[in-house]
Amino acid sequence: MEENVLVIPRPLFDQLGAFHGLNFDVEKYLPAMLARANNHFMPRSRAETDPGFKQLIPYVLLVHGGRVLSYVRGKKAGEQRLASKASIGIGGHINDGDEGLFTLDADAYNEAVRREVCEELNVQTKFQNHIVALLNDDTTEVGRVHLGVVHIFTLETDAVQKREAMITNLAFLTRDELRARRDQMETWSQICVDALDELLARAV
Repeated sequence: MEENVLVIPRPLFDQLGAFHGLNFDVEKYLPAMLARANNHFMPRSRAETDPGFKQLIPYVLLVHGGRVLSYVRGKKAGEQRLASKASIGIGGHINDGDEGLFTLDADAYNEAVRREVCEELNVQTKFQNHIVALLNDDTTEVGRVHLGVVHIFTLETDAVQKREAMITNLAFLTRDELRARRDQMETWSQICVDALDELLARAV
């Protein structure tokens, strides 16, 4: 059976105020997007090719002691357009699981984010979840049909290991190390690295 993924109508995004890059006014956008009347699930094959909708993608940065978790998407990555790219965001589609088609509210969204991260990583430490920004980039084929919600998980320790084969070169890196690797990163990670100081400042 085909995966169904969470989407919002593109006109809702335009009505709230379309933007490029990061937008830190989370309260202007996210409550409306997570209102049950404003989102639904759609077959992924359609969502990936229909710019009339935006797939809502949590994009989670894991941070400990000022260092940010980095990795490279292996060739087995599900999104082949991002394969072999470095990243600082653990992200993925929110799907309807075994519940059938239904809309999602804020509590269900946050649980889906936690579940998504724990499917890809073995996080063996406590953490605090901060939603710090929204991220949009309509200049790429991938970006036109996705809208990122940037989370920062502030970890108590750096006890994190990978669960999925697509994750390689897992390491916590300093801001300077990340900036030195910027050109090898996927677009969303480049945008986050460019604004990393402000993103981290909002997670306190």
